[in-house]
Amino acid sequence: MTSIRSPQQLGRALRAARKQIGLTQPQLALAAGVGVRFIVELEAGKPTLRLESVLRVLHALGGCLCIEGLVTGTED
Repeated sequence: MTSIRSPQQLGRALRAARKQIGLTQPQLALAAGVGVRFIVELEAGKPTLRLESVLRVLHALGGCLCIEGLVTGTED
């Protein structure tokens, strides 16, 4: 598992995952249902991207979002 603490780290991790499975940015964009510009900005670490679209890219790469270290048992 990769620990991600910034948009830049997320972008680098997603770029590495994309390259490891042999996809181009346009291929990943098509698979995730987003635009190529979104992939470019995501890989560059742009901090203001839509979470829903980020999750679609993660899913297209075969990944998921896991949350660790949060205190549980409290409700708003």
